[in-house]
Amino acid sequence: MRLRGRACKRVSVAEFLGTFWLVFGGCGSAVLAAAYPELGIGFVGVAFAFGLTVLTMAYAVGGISGGHFNPAVSLGLTVAGRFPAARLVPYVVAQVVGAIAAAALLYLIASGKAGFELGGFAANGYGDHSPGGYSLLSALLIEVLLTMFFLIIILGSTSSRVPAGFAPLAIGLGLTLIHLVSIPVTNTSVNPARSTGQALFVGGWALQQLWLFWIAPLAGGALGGLVWKFLDDAD
Repeated sequence: MRLRGRACKRVSVAEFLGTFWLVFGGCGSAVLAAAYPELGIGFVGVAFAFGLTVLTMAYAVGGISGGHFNPAVSLGLTVAGRFPAARLVPYVVAQVVGAIAAAALLYLIASGKAGFELGGFAANGYGDHSPGGYSLLSALLIEVLLTMFFLIIILGSTSSRVPAGFAPLAIGLGLTLIHLVSIPVTNTSVNPARSTGQALFVGGWALQQLWLFWIAPLAGGALGGLVWKFLDDAD
């Protein structure tokens, strides 16, 4: 079913805001707070920040747009038959614009500190630009695998077979776990929109490696949709 007029604008704004909050809260925690002298939140804090962004906005605007905030999630839901293909592109556009807007505002805030250096700006990377020096293959495998399981968590927790109202908790904690595992490998993408916003400001290597952080999460999202469709074909 196609959305028209005001309803289309509402869901687009909801996806924009949700993705904005995910990038600003998650990447903002990495850029502003992760290594703060003596009181830094570290990897664990950043992981929880990403999980909390999704949890809070899923409750806030999930009832309006479904709370995707991620092109890989929208694709996975489409593959699983939970989301109409005709609405996929508008969702992805709103998500990418929201991520870029968040990265822009984060840049303006971060650059207000004396001696500011852009550094990695929470961009995703592999090889020399992986926090732990992991290879392209390692980055590809972990991004596909974790995005696939993220979709299984989303589809399972929103299934009619489980109690309603608790899905954001499972999804938010799932994203937290994903970050706890993969921040050292790629800085954790599992979300092409999140990767795009940061890469545009870093430029150079981040833009050159951005292809991986579209292909791998989208492939993982599609696989997750297929796996859930097999597991839950009665829905």
